[in-house]
Formats: sequence, structure tokens, C-alpha cells
Amino acid sequence: HVLMEDVPGVGKTTLAVAFSKALGLETKRIQFTPDTVASDITGYTAFDRQAQGFTFHSGAAMTNILLADEINRTSGKTQSALLEVMEERACTVDGRTYPLPEPFAVIATQNPTGTVGTAALPVSQLDRFMMKISMGYPDRDGELLMMNRFLSDNPAESIRPVCTKQDIIKMQDESQKVYIHPHLMEYIADIVRMTRELPEAAIGVSPRGTLTMLRAVRAYAYINSRDYVVPEDIRELAVPVLAHRIVLKSGAVMKDNRKAMVEAILDRCPLKTEDWNTQRD
Repeated sequence: HVLMEDVPGVGKTTLAVAFSKALGLETKRIQFTPDTVASDITGYTAFDRQAQGFTFHSGAAMTNILLADEINRTSGKTQSALLEVMEERACTVDGRTYPLPEPFAVIATQNPTGTVGTAALPVSQLDRFMMKISMGYPDRDGELLMMNRFLSDNPAESIRPVCTKQDIIKMQDESQKVYIHPHLMEYIADIVRMTRELPEAAIGVSPRGTLTMLRAVRAYAYINSRDYVVPEDIRELAVPVLAHRIVLKSGAVMKDNRKAMVEAILDRCPLKTEDWNTQRD
């Protein structure tokens, strides 16, 4: 699951939609508003007169990719409906559990906390996102390129799938076979432990975050055509995977510099030199 946070208008939703089109997976989009309810996500059961029984009507989560737009504009009760969906890949309605299709992922967008009409996501939900990334503004050349590409039509409308559902599942399985040296697992454990010792942190990275980091670096090595992890994979992913999991103490919230905290930990955390492609006896 990926959370994209940035100011309005920088292309968060456009990127999410383009990504889902390129994967060729079934996609559903839900626009989060204050009146969005949990059943919009999980579905509901209703009495069917013709069938003389209750029928399940699936919600937006019953798909491969759920595009959750402006996720931090809805209530905490509605947010809680996503917890089981994101962790268990299933939704429970009226005591019955319905598994979600495979593969399944949530791509969510949100405006920065403090923007009018927004509320901070619960810590338990933030922890379920593998990464939190920011779009940022394009540079001058990028902005000119964007305008030229949109002069005649919308490029997003011409996106075609580059893979199938079976390709995605196969790649997920293959990425779990990527080798990671024991010293690199120790390196991840040391980085996580140091987040819990930060004086500004009320809560450091959770064990879920540790396992997520392990999966992320193996997948990153895989998409870079390697069957083994190197330290640069960990350093590249540490901020987007770990920083949003750190909960700051109340006095430190106004100077949110979790990115700098993680970068400082990377500078301090020692790492042994090894042949990372060689298994240790």
C-alpha cells in the first residue's frame, strides 16, 4: 500500500490512475468525504425479495487496486473500515468474511495535515502503508514538458497495460526469493531500534515496519535486476518506508523532521563490509 501526500494539484491522483491503468488490474476509486461511510468501502448486505434472503453487495474494496482519494477527509469510523482491508486482504460484513481479489493494494492520496477539512490518519492505519511519498513541484523544464504534452490531448488517456494480473503475482513470488545477507538484516534491525531511541519520538518503528522494510528492499533489488540485496537498497528506501511510522512527542510535532531523523540514523548506524551476494555459513 502506498500513501501519497502533497498539496492539491501536483498530480497525486493522476499518477495513481495512470499506474493502475499500466498494471492492467481491476481498479475502483472512492472519493473520501465527511459523509463517506464504512459500507462504501466494505459493502453491505440487504434483503432481496426475489431471492427471499440477504444478498451481499460489495464495496469499493472488492477490487485489485483501491484508489482512495483524499483519504484524510473522512471520519475515524470510516477510516477503521480500511484496517482489516489493508492488513488481512478481506472485509467482514455482518459476521461473514469476504476475501479480496489477488493481488490487492491501496493507493491513497492525502493533502497535508492542517489543510482545511483534513484530519491526521490513525497511527494504526499509517503503519499499514508500505511507503509514504511526496510528489513535489516539477522544475521549470518539467513544467514546460507537461504543458507541451497537454497541448492537444490528455496523455493519461492513451495508457495501455504493460502486464497482466498473472505477471504481477509471479513477480511478487519471485521477489520473495531475493537473497538478503544476515548482516543486512542486522543493519535493518539496528536502524529500527535507533528510531525507538530518538528523544523526539513517542513511538518508533513497529515490528510490522521491520517486516515491511524487509519485503521492500527485496522487491527493490528485484526490480533492479538483482537476486540479492545491497546496502544502497536499504538506504534508498529507509525514509519512504520508515519515516511515517515514527510518532513524535507533542512538543516535537510542530517541527516535523522525521525524514532528517531517519537520514541521521543512516549516517550513524555502522555496517560491516561483506560480499552481499555470498551466503554466510
